[in-house]
Amino acid sequence: MANSTMVTEFLLMGFAEVLELRVLHALLFLLMYLATLLGNLLIISATTLDQNLHTPMYFFLRNLSILDMSYISVTVPNACVNSLTNKTTISRAGCAAQIFLVIYCAFVELLFLTVMACDRYVAICQPLHYPVIMNHQFCVWTTLVSLLSGLIYAGVHTGNMFRLSFCHNVVYQFFCDVPSLLRLSCSDTFSNELLILISAVGIGGGCFIFIAMSYLCIFSTVLKFPTRERGKAFSTCVPHLLVFSVFLGSGSSVCLRPSEASDTVLDMILSVFYTVVPPLLNPIIYSLRNKHVKGALKKSVRRVFYS
Repeated sequence: MANSTMVTEFLLMGFAEVLELRVLHALLFLLMYLATLLGNLLIISATTLDQNLHTPMYFFLRNLSILDMSYISVTVPNACVNSLTNKTTISRAGCAAQIFLVIYCAFVELLFLTVMACDRYVAICQPLHYPVIMNHQFCVWTTLVSLLSGLIYAGVHTGNMFRLSFCHNVVYQFFCDVPSLLRLSCSDTFSNELLILISAVGIGGGCFIFIAMSYLCIFSTVLKFPTRERGKAFSTCVPHLLVFSVFLGSGSSVCLRPSEASDTVLDMILSVFYTVVPPLLNPIIYSLRNKHVKGALKKSVRRVFYS
């Protein structure tokens, strides 16, 4: 226990030790990061400047894009710098901040995706009540509740994590996350693992059930549409469902994985799928395929070049 109190910094492990592979990893992450920033910035600009896109659906889409830019910025830039400089140390405070921000962004992202499923349900299954249910006040309040509850959720998990003592400081991950740090602890981690299990099953499972029920109602309603209108309805739902499935599936695999598991490469790959891939995919498969967003982007480009 004497050694456990001396851990003031942690060592993050990258995907490779060879210089060429580290540079390749950094370039790949950098390209994904820049593509994510560009795609989400375009979405934010289009949904802000075009008055026709000032609707609940695009309100949540804009918030999701802002969140995605923050989410990927927590882990990827630091991972790129570490790969290029081969500097793997991170302070205890920096590790705690990274854990807090990753949990916060992941939690709020999950809630945003759930609210967006609710928006699609009301728009397709109860179109006449859509303006009443999805009014501006509802959109603002659900956003505020998501953001504030995320602070509490992330604070509880981060505080519960750093009350532990650590016997080792080598984190087998490219960023600090709770499952990796649990393996380094020489304290009793039962309460931490129980909290992760309850929150993952309760919150993640609850959001999954809500979205699944929403889409069951949506698909049963869409099947009653004329054939020509089905494609339009499915095009607004399937991309959202795909992003949610990738995000929740990979995140749950990491959180529910036993702390004794030692397949670090698989853990890193799964972590990429819930921290990097969703922010990259959202503007591509959920937004840029939308004809209204593409039309707004074309207008924005014309304004820039012809003003």
